Amino acid sequence: MELKDKNVVITGAAGGIGAAMCRLFAAQGAKLVVADLDGPAAAKLADEIGGVGVQCDVSDEQNIIDLVERAERAHGQVDLHISNAGFASGDVTHAASASNETWQRNWDVHVMSHVWAARALLPKMLERGDGYLLNIASAAGLLSQISDAAYTATKHAAVAFAESLAISHADQGIKVSVVCPQYVATNILGLMSDPKQAEKIPGVLSAEQCAAVILQGIEKEQFLILPHPEVGVFMERRGADVERWLGGMRRYRATLADESGNIDLSKIFAP
Repeated sequence: MELKDKNVVITGAAGGIGAAMCRLFAAQGAKLVVADLDGPAAAKLADEIGGVGVQCDVSDEQNIIDLVERAERAHGQVDLHISNAGFASGDVTHAASASNETWQRNWDVHVMSHVWAARALLPKMLERGDGYLLNIASAAGLLSQISDAAYTATKHAAVAFAESLAISHADQGIKVSVVCPQYVATNILGLMSDPKQAEKIPGVLSAEQCAAVILQGIEKEQFLILPHPEVGVFMERRGADVERWLGGMRRYRATLADESGNIDLSKIFAP
């Protein structure tokens, strides 16, 4: 898909990868609807790029219905919807220790927001035989995120839902992509959203670098978009020998534990 003159909706768009996509896609001539839980931040970015800012809580289906209707009023049919909003919280102690509320919010933000967007958009997309749904998941959805079971489980579900969309509707003209980045210098990772900071840390992309790879994937209409190509290698190793892969992950987890046994993810980026 070429983005010029396309109506593009992006959630979680006021910062990080979302904001980088907004700026890059606007430069390609897309008409952007910038949606974020932080309404004033969405409006500020929309003003910067000539788009429309919308306050949206993706954990509420009616908010997503309203977002789609607002986008249609602004620019006509939605050509590309990007479900990008996300967060991370981590396990409290053991893998099932996060609260029910944390698990439910992970489920709503990382899975149901994708379902609700598809539910709001697919009838019209199927009627015209065209449309594009792109879901931002995570390498955790193909592998695992150490010490965040709720994030990992729901990102796996996000990948599975994207596969279901592609299997069910690709032959009806619906394009589907799922993006599975590993480490990106955004607030969700606890790193500054600064390309110069990211360049100093091996394996970490800036939000702008990630957005550029996503744009390439959209242009190719590619299902699985991997900003970190090494994730594909890790997937192959996991599939070839799950027991060996799990053993390696356990050993890696042990290297991230502090003296009290708690996981210190900052060690991932230690020199």
